[in-house]
Amino acid sequence: MATVNPSWGYTLHLPHDPRAPGIARTTLRAALAAHGLGELTPTAELLAAELLANAHLHTTGPYALRILSREPGRLRVGVWDNDWKVPSGFREGKPGDGEAPPGDAESGRGLHLVRACADAVGVSVLRELGASRGGKLLWAECRRDDRP
Repeated sequence: MATVNPSWGYTLHLPHDPRAPGIARTTLRAALAAHGLGELTPTAELLAAELLANAHLHTTGPYALRILSREPGRLRVGVWDNDWKVPSGFREGKPGDGEAPPGDAESGRGLHLVRACADAVGVSVLRELGASRGGKLLWAECRRDDRP
C-alpha cells in the first residue's frame, strides 16, 4: 500500500495588477477547500490579504503567494516580493512588538494585525544568488485547533 505524504504547497505568481490580490485570495480559498482545511479559511485569508496588500502597495514589481502545509492542520501563507527591505511591522521580536501606528493613522496596521492573528510569523531576505530573484518572503502560520 502506498503512503501519501500529507505535505503540499502551491505558488501563484502575480503581476503588479490591482486585481491580483483578489485572484490570490480566491486561489487560497480553493486550495484550502480541496485539502479539507476550510475552517482555516477566515484566518488564512486575512493573513494573505494583508501580506498581499503590503506587497502590492509597497513594491513595483511582481509578487507571489505561497501556501504550504507540511503537517496536517497547519498552514503557512507567504508572500514574496522583489524588495529586500523588511517592513517595520514585521521585524524580529515577539508578536505585537514594535510601535503600532497612532490611532488616527490611515494605514500601517496590516502587519501588526498579521502578527496578532498568526500562530507564528517570519521573514526570509533573499539576496540575489545565482538563479534567485532576490527580494523577501514574509510568512505567517495558522493551525487548526484540534484540542477538545
